[in-house]
Amino acid sequence: MIIELQPNIGPEIKRAIVEKVAAIGYKSMEVKTQRSHYLVAIGKKDFDIRTIGHMPGIADLHRVSDEYKLVSRKWKVAPTVLDLGDGVTIGGGGLAIMAGPCSIESEKQIEQTLEHLVANNVKIMRGGVFKPRSSPYAFRGLGIDGLKVWYNLARARGIKIISEVMQVSQIEPMLPYVDVFQVGARNTQNFNLLDELGKVDKPVMIKRGISGTIDELLSSAEYVFSAGNEKLILCERGIRTYERASRNTMDINAIPILKAKSHLPVVADPSHGIGIREFVPPVALAAAVAGADGIIYETHQKPEEAFSDGQQTLDFAESSRLINQLNEVIKFIQN
Repeated sequence: MIIELQPNIGPEIKRAIVEKVAAIGYKSMEVKTQRSHYLVAIGKKDFDIRTIGHMPGIADLHRVSDEYKLVSRKWKVAPTVLDLGDGVTIGGGGLAIMAGPCSIESEKQIEQTLEHLVANNVKIMRGGVFKPRSSPYAFRGLGIDGLKVWYNLARARGIKIISEVMQVSQIEPMLPYVDVFQVGARNTQNFNLLDELGKVDKPVMIKRGISGTIDELLSSAEYVFSAGNEKLILCERGIRTYERASRNTMDINAIPILKAKSHLPVVADPSHGIGIREFVPPVALAAAVAGADGIIYETHQKPEEAFSDGQQTLDFAESSRLINQLNEVIKFIQN
């Protein structure tokens, strides 16, 4: 059960609600976010909801049977729309395109990518400055110094930034320089990291775990929401299965299922989903048709020279074609 409290509720009124919830055998947890103030009540005893709903201080009350409460669509039917500023939004019927290299490599590479994005009217650039690599000897990113250079160049062109945070200690230094924190597949169940991201006032995109279920992804988002941050995005990026013909198995099914289960925006990552450059565009288009609120993919001027993930990275010509195709698909869907 989710109890939405009225703004500026007094302590005595709130205490009365908590005591009433306890009296019917439910345990409540208080959640304050950027947007509202809630009590999340957990219990199994059946009761007449009117015994609580009439109490002073309650703005709204909802029964939610899902293990994940706050991210569930059962209490919030209207989809969440995230406003990144300057007219850039994610969710609500449009298609946000996020493109850029796997790794931020140099100032020149950043400038080349920004020129490509500006030419194609793409407003969000993706890229990693901290890279989780399977080998400890692979390139692992330029760190905060690289992020600062990227931020200054992107801001000058009106481009927003999404980048991966890998550990709690990186949140504070990254905070002034990113518009969206990305939680990668390897960290989807890093609950210490998720808790800390719940304390920041910046959007967080959570990728599905390498072998994670849909409900596990939603539970990860619940961690961030319950810690105080409602600005959340879910990302389907493919899962590891017995299939070896592609890097991962892109679960297109997950997109409409997630949108049915949750009010949060859903983004698709076809680059990691299939891991083969020539197949990234058709998978991206399939995700858009399936209802994704955004597409995030990798592009580089010379993928064969990329420091990481070149095999799944589009060159700028391929990227431009995909953007045009995605725009046409969205026009068709909206009509």
